Amino acid sequence: MPTETQNVELATATLLVETANHVRFLSVLCLGVWAASPQASAQTPAQLAIQTYAGLSITGAVGTVYSLEYVTDLAQTNDWRCLTFLQLPAANYLWFDPTSPVTGRRFYRAVQIVPTNMVFIPPGTFTMGSPTNEVDRFGNESPQTAVTISRGFWMGKYEVTQGEYLAVMGSNPSWFNDLTRPVEQVNWYDATNYCGVLTQRERVTGRIATNSVYRLPTEAEWEYACRGWTSTRFGYGDDPGYTNFTNYAWYEGNSGETTHPVGQKLPNPWGLYDMHGNLFEWCQDWYGPYPGGIALDPQGPATGSNGMALGGSWAESGRLCRSGFRLIVGDHGNDPASRYNSIGFRVVLAPGQP
Repeated sequence: MPTETQNVELATATLLVETANHVRFLSVLCLGVWAASPQASAQTPAQLAIQTYAGLSITGAVGTVYSLEYVTDLAQTNDWRCLTFLQLPAANYLWFDPTSPVTGRRFYRAVQIVPTNMVFIPPGTFTMGSPTNEVDRFGNESPQTAVTISRGFWMGKYEVTQGEYLAVMGSNPSWFNDLTRPVEQVNWYDATNYCGVLTQRERVTGRIATNSVYRLPTEAEWEYACRGWTSTRFGYGDDPGYTNFTNYAWYEGNSGETTHPVGQKLPNPWGLYDMHGNLFEWCQDWYGPYPGGIALDPQGPATGSNGMALGGSWAESGRLCRSGFRLIVGDHGNDPASRYNSIGFRVVLAPGQP
């Protein structure tokens, strides 16, 4: 998924610079007052603490997404590192480096990125899992967990197609051979290898920052994106009788026992297609119980014997295509190293660690 980039501006790290592109560097003094605990006979005088924080003042169209990047040496032009993806919330916006206070020298830039066939998923909170009164739920969909996704990411508008997989990996393992259909017969390792190869290719061409990555979504990211601010059984509503389901998904009731070209059904609220049906989709993390309570950017188990796939497929009932359904790949004698014509994947483009 090539990424088109528009270089917005390079900001200096030593003084305030206003440019024609309305992006500037700010060194901001943050003043904090602190005092020791009060004593019986005397009050310790307050003292002033001063720290310098870095940021950018960005002017642009509301909703535009930028990759906010930095280098420590301007001579290293191929070493820009992404701190975060920012969807501009106002026409004039002041952003501060979230890793501040910065002890060394940093140069910043904001790069407008428009990845092909990807949708930006903003940060936010949602309830992961299904309530105990949801129709057709399974027990492993609880306890419900209040999840915060702290950083936005790009997600494939469609499941990875056979044509895309062939272009990156040089092969097409699919059972239902058609380059416009989603790739299947790929195991978890095939899917993660595809992400790794695509990442290296896009870094070499300069389309993404040196630390940004294409990868599989975590289970939390996938469900957050699937729900699209909803808490219902499907992204379009509860639909307890599956009356409208055929408008949104390829499943056992309308698929003709085969996959279909991506993007033919209605999208979810964020413009993602085939989040219900067509193919189950691999997640980055392995299967594990929900933590319950409150969780920040949950990653799930890093290792395990059971993989995770979500979203349902052409071969399943609507019950197994709900937003909260979890397919445990590892039960009944199968495993994440096996390949199935009902499992594929989609990718996310995420900022790397600072």
